[in-house]
Parts: sequence; structure tokens; C-alpha cells
Amino acid sequence: MTEGPPMAHVEGTVSAGSAEEFPVTADELSGLRARLGRQAAAAGLLDVSYRQVDTPIGPLLLAATEAGLVRVAFEIEGFDAVLGSLAERIGPRVLATDARLAETARQLEEYFTGSRRSFDVSLDWQLTRGFRAEVQRLLPRIAYGHTASYGDLARLAGKPTAVRAVGTACATNPLPVVVPCHRVLRADGSLGGYLGGPQAKTALLALERIAPPRAADSPTLGPES
Repeated sequence: MTEGPPMAHVEGTVSAGSAEEFPVTADELSGLRARLGRQAAAAGLLDVSYRQVDTPIGPLLLAATEAGLVRVAFEIEGFDAVLGSLAERIGPRVLATDARLAETARQLEEYFTGSRRSFDVSLDWQLTRGFRAEVQRLLPRIAYGHTASYGDLARLAGKPTAVRAVGTACATNPLPVVVPCHRVLRADGSLGGYLGGPQAKTALLALERIAPPRAADSPTLGPES
């Protein structure tokens, strides 16, 4: 199988009124897209696969490379802009397909229905570097149902004065929800910033049955994985 031209944002839709020219049903077209995605992934011709999932906090865009989940995006970020950035930073062969993402979608559904407390999917960290990456990799250690402050994370990262840098790391987390930056609050217990907006952060904390703690409350950090 030879490589064709780059695939970018392949939607595979049929315009209205074209049924006679291209007589396939929506289900058949969906099956064709799924088959194309699996074949492209198996042949190593796919840089990024993506799909959208509906959740209680709004639609999420999931994107994955061969190495694992590389991006989770909120609708507020603009899905087209996110896909364009992925094409620039990772590779132009970006295809809408369930390839590589079915398990992530399943675990997210379990999380939002309350039956899952942590995620077990491969992660691709190539979109983050340096101290930001160090902080983001610490986030899963904040136990489900608990919170930590930006200062707590700075101390855990070995740089207790780098509170502002920790805030930036949380704000630029490429894998929100799966990597739980929503569990990080300000020292006074207020929400702080969040890529998906304050309503999404509040909803995620409520889902995990967390009330924002008082300043005197101490967080519970899970063991290093």
C-alpha cells in the first residue's frame, strides 16, 4: 500500500441531494470511515486519529497517536483550531476515526457515570516539555475525591517557590480530565483557572463529591505510580 497525499480533517460526509450520485447510507459511510481509519493506522499512515465524545461537561475532542492519547480538548478551545495545531505539531495525516480511541471513550463514560476513579490508557506526552511536563505527570497522584494547592504541587516537584509556574503547567495540561488538573485549587480553596472554564471544573469536582476545602485542609496525594 503506497502512501497517498496527506489526510487532514477527513470528515467523509456526503452533501444533501447527492444520494443518486453516491448511493450509500449513513451507516455504510460510517463503516467505510471506520475501516479507512483502521487500515491507515495499521499501515502506519496515520499521524493523529480523533473523535468527539459527549459528556456531562460538554463535547470533548479526543486525539491519539500510535504512542497513546495525546490531547483532550474542550469545545471552548475550538476543535478546528486544536486539530490544526495537532497537524502542525505532530503531523498532517489527521483522520476522524475511532482507531486508538475506543478504550479512552469507554473509560471516560465510566468516569462520568461514577464507576471509574482513575484512567488506565497509554499517554503520549509529546505536546509538553520541561517543568510543565514534570508537574503534569504529578497530577494523577492527587487522589480521587481530594484536592491539592498549586503550592503543594510546587513543593512536590521540588521547587516550592515555583507556584506561578505550576499554575501555568495546570493551565496548559494537554490531557485534562484524564490527567486531573481540575483537582488543583488555590491556597484559599477557591477554584483557580481551568482550561474548560470554571463551570466545567466545578462540575468535575462535584462529580467526585468534592467540596472546595478550607485553607487549613491538607490534600491527600496518592503514591507515585
